[in-house]
Amino acid sequence: MTASIIDGFAAAAELREQVSREAAALKASHGVVPGLAVVLVGEDPASAVYVRNKLKATAECGLKSLEFKLSESATEEEVLALVKRLNADPAVHGILVQLPLPKQIDSDKVLGLIDPDKDVDGFHPVNAGRLSVGLPGFVPCTPRGSQILIDRILPDLSGKTAVVIGRSNIVGKPMAQLLLQKNATVTIAHSRTKDLPAVCRTADVLVAAVGRPLMVKGDWIKPGAIVIDVGINRIEVDGKGKIVGDVDFDSAKEVAGAITPVPRGVGPMTIACLMLNTLDSARRASGAA
Repeated sequence: MTASIIDGFAAAAELREQVSREAAALKASHGVVPGLAVVLVGEDPASAVYVRNKLKATAECGLKSLEFKLSESATEEEVLALVKRLNADPAVHGILVQLPLPKQIDSDKVLGLIDPDKDVDGFHPVNAGRLSVGLPGFVPCTPRGSQILIDRILPDLSGKTAVVIGRSNIVGKPMAQLLLQKNATVTIAHSRTKDLPAVCRTADVLVAAVGRPLMVKGDWIKPGAIVIDVGINRIEVDGKGKIVGDVDFDSAKEVAGAITPVPRGVGPMTIACLMLNTLDSARRASGAA
């Protein structure tokens, strides 16, 4: 068996095109342009790249982007004041504070101050609670994108077994909640799970979100399973840097039924779902939802 490759790059392009059409329709019907405010504190190179990619996608989708840069020495009070101002701005429908923040700033305090109805990252405790009880709210972008990819392969998960490796608030826990909502039987595995390979082999859907390069081997995978690799890890191969996932793709693709590659898998879907969350926020604010 050789797995079919789940093309996240193509799926994300389709989703961005959908967002672009629907944003244009919202502007025509309600005079509203979805606005995304991105806050970058400090000079972290990786964060700068992420912000640049998000702003580029925002423009391509016909959304309005607002970038706010603060110095590495910015105080917590300055960041909190900016978030308060963005909360009060009706032209801002989504607020994204790029992590990590400098050490003098409490990330939890900053994220907790964001208006939950503008929390397009889906990190606010209110949105986490809404997800857990099945109420409308913002779902973190990576799990939402992963679920969209799963739906394209297997829309009905009733009676299926899903395993999520990783229990982070950003990916693992919300991913498990989404799979539960699809009527899968879900296990969250982590560093203290006994016999992790055996647990993984029970999964019809396996989501790897642990941050360990090439950890999941082909013999961990149930034949025919859907494998979603959320990991993005840089390793050295023959003296050159290479981006790989948490799954050993070469061995896994010989066992799985469908698998996301790294790159061009989940990554592009994350940014596309950020655009979708921002559009959803603007719809709700304008009464168009």
